[in-house]
Amino acid sequence: MFLDERKLQILQAIIGDFISSAEPVGSRTLSKKYDMGISPATIRNEMSDLEAMGFLTHVHTSSGRIPSNKAYRYYVDALMESSELSPDIKATILKKLTEDTLELEDVVKRAASLLSEITNLTSFALTPRTGEDILKYVKLLPLEEDSVVLMIVSESGKVSNMTIRLKEVSNDEHLDLLSKVLTYNYRGKTISQALTSDIEKEIQLETRALGKLTDNIMPGFMRTLAEMLNVQFFLEGLTNIFDTPEYADMYKAKAFLEMLNRKDEFLTRIIEKDQGITITIGDENRDELLNNCSLITATYHIDGKFMGRLGVIGPTRMKYDEVTSVIKYLTDNIENTFKMKEGNRENDQE
Repeated sequence: MFLDERKLQILQAIIGDFISSAEPVGSRTLSKKYDMGISPATIRNEMSDLEAMGFLTHVHTSSGRIPSNKAYRYYVDALMESSELSPDIKATILKKLTEDTLELEDVVKRAASLLSEITNLTSFALTPRTGEDILKYVKLLPLEEDSVVLMIVSESGKVSNMTIRLKEVSNDEHLDLLSKVLTYNYRGKTISQALTSDIEKEIQLETRALGKLTDNIMPGFMRTLAEMLNVQFFLEGLTNIFDTPEYADMYKAKAFLEMLNRKDEFLTRIIEKDQGITITIGDENRDELLNNCSLITATYHIDGKFMGRLGVIGPTRMKYDEVTSVIKYLTDNIENTFKMKEGNRENDQE
C-alpha cells in the first residue's frame, strides 16, 4: 500500500512516540516534538487518513491515536532500521555467555536469561530437536562400589547423565570396555535410529563376557536415550509483564501467565515458525490468547545445522528494532560460544 512521504513521517513518529510513552499520540504532541513543517490541523487531517486506511486507532473519540497491528507490520516490513548494540551490551553478552559452563543447553539458557534482562520482556529458548541429534560417545564412570554414572554425549553438545545401581560390583576395566563397545556401535546414529535399531541385541552378543553388567546398563541406557528426545523449553522473565502498562490490569496479566503455562501449546506455536528471524504481531498469531502479543523468534545453528530457537513475547508495543538486534547478536554468538567451549572440552580430554 502506497503512503506518501508526509504520511510515512507522521506514522513513524506516532509509532516511535507510542512505543516510548505508551500514551496515545495527538497532533499537538507531534507538532511540538517533531519539526515537520506543517500545522497541527494538517497533521490531524493526515492522521484521519491514516486511521481510515487502518494504520491508526483510538481509545476515545477525543483522545490521540495509537498504532494498529497493521501499522506495526508496516513498520517492521518497510520502516524499521537495524539498531546497533552498544559496545557495553555486546561485551556483557560475550562475557556472560562464556562463563563457567560447557554444555550447549547451558549456553542457550543463559542466552534466554540475557535476552530477558536486556529487553525487559519475557524470553524463551528451545534446545535442539534431539530426535535427529547424532550420538558422539558414551562413557561409564564409577560412582560408588555398586553404582555408575552413564553419560551420553551428542554431536550438538547435549549431555545426559543417569546414575545406575549395579547388581554386581564391576571393575574399571569392564566399565571402560562397555563404554567403548557402546560408543563404537552407536556413534554417528541419531537418537531415533538408536532407539529403533537392534543394536542392543548385537551389544549383548559382543559383551557376553561382561555378564550382568550389560544387563544392568542397557535398560538405563535406552531410557536415557528416550529422555534425550524431549525438547527442553526455557522461559525467563515471566514477571516482566507486570512492568508494562498494557498488563497493569491484573486480570490481563494473569491471563498472559496462564497462556504461557500452557507450555505444550505455546511450544507448538514456536516450533511451527519459519527459520531465521520471524516477527508475528497481534492477530497474526494463530492462538487467540496471543492476539494482543507480539512474538519475535530467531533460530540458532551449530556447524550450519538448525538446532533451536530463541525469542521474546510481549505486548505489541515493543521496540522491535532493538529487540531484533539483541536476538540476532545472541543467536550469532551461541554457535561461536559453543565451538569455543567444545574446543576446550576436547583439550581437557587429551
